[in-house]
Amino acid sequence: MPAPLTMNEDHVRHLLRRTGFGVSRKDWKKAQSLVGESPAAGADYVINLKRKKIRLKGEENEDLHNSWVRHLIKGKTPFQDKVVLFWHDHFATSASVVDEVAAMKLHVRTHYDFALGNFKEYCKAINTDPAMMIFLDTQLNNKDIPNENYGRELCELFTLGVCDLNGVENYTQEDIVQIARAFTGWRVDFDEAYFEPEEHDYNSEFLAQRGPKNIFVNAHGFGPSGAAFDAQGEGEPEIDEVIEIIFSHLDSDGENTVARRTAYRLLEYFAYAAPDKNVVDDVVSNSAFVGSWEIEDLIRAILVHDAFWETNEQQPFSASTRKSVKHPIDYVVGTMRTTNMKAKGRDLEFPGGEYLRLIDHLSNMGQIIGEPPSVFGWDWEKGWISSSTLLARYAFARDIANARESGRFRPEKLIDRGLSDPGQIVDAVLAALGLNGQFSPAERQIFIDYATDDGAVTELDLGDPDVRNIKLNGLFSMAMQTTAYQLH
Repeated sequence: MPAPLTMNEDHVRHLLRRTGFGVSRKDWKKAQSLVGESPAAGADYVINLKRKKIRLKGEENEDLHNSWVRHLIKGKTPFQDKVVLFWHDHFATSASVVDEVAAMKLHVRTHYDFALGNFKEYCKAINTDPAMMIFLDTQLNNKDIPNENYGRELCELFTLGVCDLNGVENYTQEDIVQIARAFTGWRVDFDEAYFEPEEHDYNSEFLAQRGPKNIFVNAHGFGPSGAAFDAQGEGEPEIDEVIEIIFSHLDSDGENTVARRTAYRLLEYFAYAAPDKNVVDDVVSNSAFVGSWEIEDLIRAILVHDAFWETNEQQPFSASTRKSVKHPIDYVVGTMRTTNMKAKGRDLEFPGGEYLRLIDHLSNMGQIIGEPPSVFGWDWEKGWISSSTLLARYAFARDIANARESGRFRPEKLIDRGLSDPGQIVDAVLAALGLNGQFSPAERQIFIDYATDDGAVTELDLGDPDVRNIKLNGLFSMAMQTTAYQLH
């Protein structure tokens, strides 16, 4: 599907859902003026949304999680938050491994500082991020036995990827060995990084044993001597120089490797899995990312590209429609923002059904933010869906409907309470959840049959609390359990 010339209401809601979490009434009220505007205007609107620093509270890892989730639900910076969660997965760091809450708070603040800023400077900041240094053992990296963990993930996951888009390897084991030398001597004192010269690998001591500090020798556009990461001096400057070199790395097509890989990953996040190389190159060439390294510029190029709009089918989607499975945090936060649901208390207890805490719901779905399962982050798309995690999503939808007893879920405030025709009520429920047009007539009829007891009732009185608490709540629960609602 090509990008629309002008956006209709469905287009605007698609833009808000993919760049935020659901579409709350407040979000829609602010953005509905975009109807009739171009995708470029929509991209500018999103990119210019308010941004702010985050202040996480608490002294335990669970406190950090709950504070962050509370911010996502109540916050006024959904686009910034959505991009931060991408980088949290990209630079995956686990609070339980780090085991220093102060360092993790600083780590999350670093994401908020750089998520839409300069990617090269972001990578330099991650080099000395205390939580990352603990997580990937930089603080154990010493001149006698250089530790390769961080250098390997810097290349494999953060910047280059193991192979380029043609399947050609981007670095060698010798490159990792050399990069590890640059990071020797860096240490952490609680939540502060510092350089210890006595533990650093200097040429004066190790040149004969380990050779010159060069990487990418006769490869990736660097010539027979490669690139020297001590060119700006040995010691502290070396880790920044490594980043400068990596950002000049060329792939087997002679294209900038960092730009291509970053665009590829962001396209997967905002559009769909495994984008074609030509789509990646379109996005890169239509931005000024190579050279400027400004992340927001690259994202803007994605938001105006056909690939972003290809997932926005305004009719029941087919097997060929390129869709993306919602991350659990997106499913939960988006649902709560859209339905204006509120969790209870410091522990974010859910006021309905089994009365689980939100952290338990999210754990059952396979994602606790602050706790990615490994340095590789989470498995996306099909990795989110199994028999147990899908049942967990259904349980969350059920518990929202059951929150009527606490008065926390008020679906009658999400649709026109004056409606009585069952078909119109079903359509209003689906529209409130962003699902209008996503079901065939036969699928839509299933909702109507539920609402009318298979046709026994011809009208629904939404002024009757029993009708609201059973039928209306049930329609919302059913809709949130559909395949369409699990997908972007």
